[in-house]
Amino acid sequence: MGLGYSLIVRPFLALMDSEKAHRRAIIGLRITSFTVLGRMMLRILYRPRKVETSALGLNFSNPLGLAAGMDKKAEAMVGWEALGFGFIEVGGITEHEQDGNPKPRMFRSSKHNALINRMGFNNPGSEKMSNHLAKCKKPSIPLMLNVGKSKITSLEDAHLDYAKTVERCGLYVDAFVINVSSPNTPNLRELQKDEDLARIIEAVQVHSGDKPVLVKIAPDLEDIQIKSIVDTARGLGCAGIVATNTTTSRPDDSPLMSETGGLSGKPLKSRSTEVIRLIADHTDGEWPIIGVGGIANSDDAWEKITNGASLVQIYSSMVFNGASVIKEIVNGLDRKLKSKGLTSLEQAVGIARGE
Repeated sequence: MGLGYSLIVRPFLALMDSEKAHRRAIIGLRITSFTVLGRMMLRILYRPRKVETSALGLNFSNPLGLAAGMDKKAEAMVGWEALGFGFIEVGGITEHEQDGNPKPRMFRSSKHNALINRMGFNNPGSEKMSNHLAKCKKPSIPLMLNVGKSKITSLEDAHLDYAKTVERCGLYVDAFVINVSSPNTPNLRELQKDEDLARIIEAVQVHSGDKPVLVKIAPDLEDIQIKSIVDTARGLGCAGIVATNTTTSRPDDSPLMSETGGLSGKPLKSRSTEVIRLIADHTDGEWPIIGVGGIANSDDAWEKITNGASLVQIYSSMVFNGASVIKEIVNGLDRKLKSKGLTSLEQAVGIARGE
């Protein structure tokens, strides 16, 4: 299936506007997974072996999740589960509905295996999302909600915006990811400062119940800033951290790379791993990390896990490699565990730190 995707589907999608291609892929998955027969077909074609693990007080059939931004409106949750993901992160969702930035706002670079987006948190808003989730069939795998700030909300009132989304949608998800690191909402990254972050975390926790709350950070921070964020979030009882969001840095100055927005994919791989390692070392491996950024195969995923990530997520590699990448990564991790004589994924988390 991977070869077929590379030879036929990818060139076809490359001719389309990136956002239209993304939209059609979501619709296709939603339609395919609507029937029992469709879901069975997806499972037969794509589902990987089980590589069970536990983290954040939740159980996972495997450690590979779908990163936020791929299914913003939670339209194809049953489909993602059928494809073999171990968990799903939907959103980002803001308190107020918003259209996001002007189009075009999503760009692909096959040369770099990278995506650039400046979507600007286009989403239906927390009220519509809550109503949608209430009516949906919930997947049997853990479901996380990425929560952002509405553009019209001031930085001073940001905590109220995040809290309202969590209050409205909290019943229907298993965990929350506080997104203060998207580069596409003006001044949003300023909320990574300790006092602002603390105010948001505390407001969200009022409505999160006993469900895990994580913080998603930018890769462009200085190491000392990352440690400070970790200390703040951990000190306030956050369950873990997502490392990392997209980057504003670029691998070169080619015309496509001059587009503004957040870059994901292969160029982000090494920095996101550095950040994972930094956090794992700083917390002595005792605080769960979800590793995301440039994972295209099982070697990349293994590198993130052995440097301290308990779970990993993909986005760009779905675009460039298709759904077969899920099975390749998970089955590859299973082979690596067996070759190392390990009996659980937890045993692999952070082992590179001890070498």
